[in-house]
Amino acid sequence: MDINGVRICYETIGDAGARPLLLVMGLGGPMIWWDDELCALLADRGFRVIRFDNRDCGRSQSMTGRVSLVGSLLRQPPPYTIADMADDAAGLLDHLGISAAHVTGVSLGGMIAQTLAIRHPARVLSLVSVMSTTGGKLVGWPHPRVLPSLLGKAPRDREGYVRAVLATFKLIGSPGFDLDEERMRVRARRTYDRGLNRAGTLRQLAAITAAADRAPQLRAVRCPALVIHGKADPLVHVSGGTATARAIPDAELVLVPGMGHDLPRGVWPTLVDGVDRTAKRAVSRCT
Repeated sequence: MDINGVRICYETIGDAGARPLLLVMGLGGPMIWWDDELCALLADRGFRVIRFDNRDCGRSQSMTGRVSLVGSLLRQPPPYTIADMADDAAGLLDHLGISAAHVTGVSLGGMIAQTLAIRHPARVLSLVSVMSTTGGKLVGWPHPRVLPSLLGKAPRDREGYVRAVLATFKLIGSPGFDLDEERMRVRARRTYDRGLNRAGTLRQLAAITAAADRAPQLRAVRCPALVIHGKADPLVHVSGGTATARAIPDAELVLVPGMGHDLPRGVWPTLVDGVDRTAKRAVSRCT
């Protein structure tokens, strides 16, 4: 399906008449990184779950434009911006005939969700930003120890990719929660089989590094908002989450001890309850 001239792959889970919930994944992450069981839990709470592959990821369209990691860090103009990715999300709602939805995003997905609320405020009923940041240059920085692993070249064979993914999430994941290695391996194989887009991930990274601080614009967001962040996140420092909550009026902040930069099963109750609670705040404002 074409959105703003970009082919976007998406899936819906749950009753078509239920509360629409748009899930936005992070850097290089396809929609299947929203775990099937987690989506089922959200559907059981009365949501129509909508998950999709961002442009340059999974089965959505691979874009054009050469970028380099060095160029991204030097803030060279990216082939597209986070605003363009937020417009993709708004266009997907248009395609589905949904005037407004509850929106949850993680990491880059949180940045996209924030930007959607800024650019298209009438389309966002409630906002949940998870392990993300405002784009402010003094907050949310990764710990230096994670950079060598993340910046290395990924193996091109299937099982090599699986091993690399597992190693990465052992590094950036949640030390306070169990890592289900077999589930991670299955997800990595599914990701590989759906298609990797290494150049696309670099273009998404370029969009992140080129983005300005959203905090001034987030102060105008009026929908109910929740910010969830792990206290042990080595990839996006917890300061990114606290800065996001400070910027959005009346935002709720939930800091999770032992949570890193992933969504382990032990965090699901916090996320599901938080999404539901924030959506109900939106309803109460309208009654």
